[in-house]
Amino acid sequence: MDSKELSNALSTLPPMYGWQRIKVVLVATLILSMMMKFTWTAWWITIFVRLALIGMIQLTAFGIVERWPKRLPRWIARWVLQLAAVAIVVPFAAALAYTLTTIGEPIPWYKVQAQLDGCGEMIGAGLLFSPWIAMSALYRHINGQAQRQALSFELERSEFARDALDSRLRLLQAQVEPHFLFNTLANVRELVDSGSSQASRVLGSLIAYLRAAVPNLNSAVSTLGQELELVRAYLELMHMRMPDRLQFSFHVDDAALKIPCPPMSLLTLVENAVRHGIDPSEEGGRIDVTVRLQNDRCVAQVRDTGIGLSGGQGSKGLGTGLANLRERLQLVFADQAQLSLTAIKPHGFHAEINFPAQLDNTTTNLS
Repeated sequence: MDSKELSNALSTLPPMYGWQRIKVVLVATLILSMMMKFTWTAWWITIFVRLALIGMIQLTAFGIVERWPKRLPRWIARWVLQLAAVAIVVPFAAALAYTLTTIGEPIPWYKVQAQLDGCGEMIGAGLLFSPWIAMSALYRHINGQAQRQALSFELERSEFARDALDSRLRLLQAQVEPHFLFNTLANVRELVDSGSSQASRVLGSLIAYLRAAVPNLNSAVSTLGQELELVRAYLELMHMRMPDRLQFSFHVDDAALKIPCPPMSLLTLVENAVRHGIDPSEEGGRIDVTVRLQNDRCVAQVRDTGIGLSGGQGSKGLGTGLANLRERLQLVFADQAQLSLTAIKPHGFHAEINFPAQLDNTTTNLS
């Protein structure tokens, strides 16, 4: 045990004269004195004072050995020394108690047979009862230490679990990249090479999107207002790419704008709608984004009129984006959030996120 561990161990010791220990001494003294007063000729208060003095001296010996020596050989336990100290001091404590309570008497107490016998009975009572009282004190202390250690281990375990959760969440979040970015940059280059006037507008829309997206890439928490700003910038950019094949609309409850949510969650649904619904369709389609509050829940929906799940394509064929989003929702909200995916007939797709809208609880889970 190094000096730091020793200091920590000593800091967990209860006070030598803590009220809990003094109370145990006084209660034991009261019980023993009540038992003795029926067979002793001395006053009850005298018996009580003598027993209390003996108990306090034993308590002092118990506390001293509890703290000193700071280091013990491995072959001896400290509790053994504490019990031995409590027993060893009994005769001396009884003699001192009798000496102090007989001051002023003409004959020393040890020359009076009755008082000598009484001192012997107190020594016997002290040797009989005090080790058990000391054992109970040791048990309470050890049990308290075990509970504190268990609580400390549980706290460390929960902190490690939280760190692992945060690391996993950030790893998943780092995988959420704007897949269209390189294609858009390639389109901008083609427009620049061809001298098109659209190049500046597309580049401006891309800058607006990146301004909304980049601050959220490393953020652990976002709001629906920030998400909608990001989604709007993205859809405007996509509209620049395919102006005749993409229309979009927003229907949002203003009260939902401050609700926390995992970053890029709503964007993932919209990206999925563009990449798998609108872009592959010759006619294009429309994307409707709806965010509303329902009691203590928030419902975010992305509905498109693209090709849908044509050709036997299932939700597993929609790429890793939705699987990533589902896992992030599970890490943040546990079982309190749901991601539902529904095909629309004759064509189209409907994605919905339903999660708690309590600001306090949700913010705690996300941070």
